[in-house]
Amino acid sequence: MIGRIPVLDLGPAVDCGRRPVKAVVGEPFEVSATVFREGHEALGANVVLRDPAGRCGPWTPMRELAPGTDRWGAEVVCTGRGRWTYAVEAWSDPVATWRHDAGIKIPLGDAAECELVLEEGALLHERAAAEVPKRAGRESVLAAADALRDASRPYERRLAAALTEEVRAVLGRYPLRELVTASRPMPVLVERERALYGAWYELFPRSEGAVVAEGRPPVSGTLRTAAERLPAVAAMGFDVVYLPPVHPIGHSYRKGPNNALAAGPYDVGCPWAIGSAAGGHDAIHPDLGTFEDFDHFVARARELRMEVALDFALQCSPDHPWVEKYPQWFRHRADGSIAYAENPPKKYQDIYPLSFDADFTGIVRETLRLLRLWMGHGVRIFRVDNPHTKPVAFWEKVIAEINRTDPDVVFLAEAFTRPAMMRTLGAVGFQQSYTYFTWRNSKQELTDYLTELSRESAACMRPNLFVNTPDILHAFLQHGGRPAFEVRAVLAATLSPSWGMYAGYELCENTPVREGSEEYLDSEKYQLRPRDWAAAERAGRGIAPLVTALNRLRRRQPALRQLRNLRFHHADNDAVIVYSKRSGGSCVLTVANLDPHHTQEATVSLDMPELGLEWHESVPVRDELTGETYHWGRDNYVRLEPGRSLAPAHVFSLRPSSPIGGSPTP
Repeated sequence: MIGRIPVLDLGPAVDCGRRPVKAVVGEPFEVSATVFREGHEALGANVVLRDPAGRCGPWTPMRELAPGTDRWGAEVVCTGRGRWTYAVEAWSDPVATWRHDAGIKIPLGDAAECELVLEEGALLHERAAAEVPKRAGRESVLAAADALRDASRPYERRLAAALTEEVRAVLGRYPLRELVTASRPMPVLVERERALYGAWYELFPRSEGAVVAEGRPPVSGTLRTAAERLPAVAAMGFDVVYLPPVHPIGHSYRKGPNNALAAGPYDVGCPWAIGSAAGGHDAIHPDLGTFEDFDHFVARARELRMEVALDFALQCSPDHPWVEKYPQWFRHRADGSIAYAENPPKKYQDIYPLSFDADFTGIVRETLRLLRLWMGHGVRIFRVDNPHTKPVAFWEKVIAEINRTDPDVVFLAEAFTRPAMMRTLGAVGFQQSYTYFTWRNSKQELTDYLTELSRESAACMRPNLFVNTPDILHAFLQHGGRPAFEVRAVLAATLSPSWGMYAGYELCENTPVREGSEEYLDSEKYQLRPRDWAAAERAGRGIAPLVTALNRLRRRQPALRQLRNLRFHHADNDAVIVYSKRSGGSCVLTVANLDPHHTQEATVSLDMPELGLEWHESVPVRDELTGETYHWGRDNYVRLEPGRSLAPAHVFSLRPSSPIGGSPTP
């Protein structure tokens, strides 16, 4: 039912308010609503936030976003974790109405009308003063009422006394509100910052410290040897180290190198084929070590100010203990065999997917037990493998139950699937999601997709932009060489508050198993792949210095830790993309060459108000990748040459506090 003053189309909202909007502590987000009323009387609107205890904070005044649209908005911030609500209040503003009418009638000079209008204003200001705290300017409002009644002054001076900046400011903070109409409360789930912000690094523990020599059985790395790699990962500025499954691997139908159907006697298999006689999801592969070794890995990461994310893959090898213990959890074919995983034409004979409908409650119970087991060993982040192949209702129940007792636990959806499924997984609880970023390479594709992610989708789905994964080596990287790796790292690290890379990206590994494939040659999914990191560093190979610079910049610049503040600017060359992020005094402007093969030139035209600047201003901008400083204004020339500088991009920090006159220069 519409209230006395209509308040419609509230946003942000998820499922019309049936599910909470996502936010993290300290993250600004805009609340908007359509507000209007009959006639010509002025109105106002404000946002009311209530914390998880139901306490109401100071309300935030709203402004009309564009004249004549009736769309009002205001930026708000939740200051603590938990379930908040926001509501929009609309109200008639009799003082503003009177100001408008008096400004027209008083200059006409009709004595009787002027006296009546001024007396009406005095009465309104007396009523308004009653709502103003004593020490917040009440006396100035009462003085305005007295001046409006002072017949010894000309009409214009009596009116002017009520229109001073002081009176306007006081009544701006404490307006006289009539016919107050409140919307229904809209839910907001406020989580810890890691749900939105972080730099992820994926590594296979079995490859770190492994020994592979021709003619001899390979020796697997362990959790202890993998822990020796952590200082280098931390030195590059990563916040999260992500481990593929660490569980025992099945022997039946084990895959060989490069996904070969036949495995040799020493082939190690795929970690996602979980389960053997050594155990299932609640066990650690004997080659990797013990739970004591896992605890050491987690503790070492924590010492280096990193968190450990663990892969959670609800699937089994044919050798998993569940196959005998819970046969009802699997789909059986007409011949009685269990159906293995397929995504035609791909076949995964070494993996049995679960079937949830025969014992939904039992699978939920076991999933919760497993998650809490690993949480007990220090894991507070889970990267969930293929969640879109399981019922959405299952994840809603599981994540709600985990976050009910442990709201700091973060779930990342590895869901390269249809948009509706990706958004719904976010709406039902997943804190983050993989995205289509890997396949968005042109300026238009990136602009359209990131605008969607940072605006419409941000209420329910937070993106994590991985530049590569063990499954995905995009053709752009295969054929673009080092400049392609550089620009994709710059884009991921500055477009999204969360980004990630799989080990080897910093060495620009880009050889596919065959032309036209996105699979790596000698994929680490199927074999040990030790890397000589020390030799690579001595030789100066790779882009680790760039990755380090990007992650350090992200920590220094709060603007890069936000999602909803992304704004794109114009460049007259389709190979050059320009965008900015601003939060308080932090402002970062990125200009990138999307062509890894050729030098590109462009004139960059900035939307200065989006940078917190006037259109005529020129300000110093510092390139955080090279240390060079320029003076930029509204229009600027750029020339970006792949392979010559640290990266085929500028990542500028702006210092808009001291504008510089004169013409801008590149």
